[in-house]
Amino acid sequence: MFISFATWYVVSAVAPRLNEVGFALDPGQLYWIVAVPGLSAGLLRLVFMFLPPILGSRALVVLSSLLLLIPLLGWTFAVRSSDTPFWVLLALAFAAGVGGGTFSGFMPSTSYFFPKRLSGTALGLQAGLGNFGISFVQLLTPWVVGFGLFGTAALTPQSDADGHLIWLHNGGLVLVPWVLLAAVVAFLYIRSVPVTANFREQMDIFRIKHTWIQTVLYVMGFGLFSGLSAQTALLIKNLYGGPNGLMYAFIGPAIGALMRAAMGPLCDRFGGGIFTFIGSIGMFVGCVVTTVFLIPGTVAAFPGVITGILVIFLFSGLVNAGTFKQMPTIFPRRQAGGAIGFTASIAAFGPFFVGVLLSLVGPVPFFVWSVVLCAICIWLAWWYYVRPGAEAKS
Repeated sequence: MFISFATWYVVSAVAPRLNEVGFALDPGQLYWIVAVPGLSAGLLRLVFMFLPPILGSRALVVLSSLLLLIPLLGWTFAVRSSDTPFWVLLALAFAAGVGGGTFSGFMPSTSYFFPKRLSGTALGLQAGLGNFGISFVQLLTPWVVGFGLFGTAALTPQSDADGHLIWLHNGGLVLVPWVLLAAVVAFLYIRSVPVTANFREQMDIFRIKHTWIQTVLYVMGFGLFSGLSAQTALLIKNLYGGPNGLMYAFIGPAIGALMRAAMGPLCDRFGGGIFTFIGSIGMFVGCVVTTVFLIPGTVAAFPGVITGILVIFLFSGLVNAGTFKQMPTIFPRRQAGGAIGFTASIAAFGPFFVGVLLSLVGPVPFFVWSVVLCAICIWLAWWYYVRPGAEAKS
């Protein structure tokens, strides 16, 4: 999961620097390049969610790992020429979405192996530590593009606007050996999932009300987490110019991932519903703060904006941990796997829709929409899962 998420977000780490090496992409094109991996991840998760009971975990993880080589090697070569067409960059951005798509295969597989009393810890750790791949690639890339890597120093480096040498192709190349290692380890050590079901048998989750409620909650939690993880660097650069967006981009995802991993055991002890509810309130506050400070639109408001965004990331960890404890509790084992896969599929569109909304309507309307979404989720979490007499205490 860690390597998959790093591959998914390699585009967000590389794209903000494309114009430094000779590309002439406008802000709208850059938003689209960073947004497209979210579109493809959402679509691919709708496929991956059905695969664990059909292929088995070993084959699924091995094949998924090898598929990561396509975007990683593709970006390695594409960034070396500023003549690479925009449509090729979009296609490679779409291919990077396979890293996000694997989540809806890997997480259901994990849920099958653990009893309900440990599901929060298991899924919280796997998802939380996997989410760290986002911060890892955004922190690693600015450093690793500064020198030759794996004996490739002989490849002609490019020069940025200040005349400094830059090996931007290293952003994709650095992950390739780890992908190959992951494929080998998965083949040797992972056993197949002990649950089988065909495609038709897995469709029954769509007749259950809580599938859709959990989807809305997870769209708020992971949708905003993943969308802002992809777009924060570009948002800061386009709004303020001066502050280094890449320097801040890795902090939020790291906070959200840490909280998700840490909350898993607490969700096992106290139930996931209360953490989903508290997380929804916290994300609401973060969205309000961000909106208030965005309206002035000056560099002086930057600290308030980044504080609001970090609050959103912090409490998204509670929502994401809470919902992934709730689903194994609310649903029978096989249906829980399907519900996890489906909710994760829809939420994975986060980077795409966040990028599109930021590009088409602007930051302020986007965060106003986010405030409304969080308010709805506060009510859903309270009414169905937390209040006295709630129908699905979880």
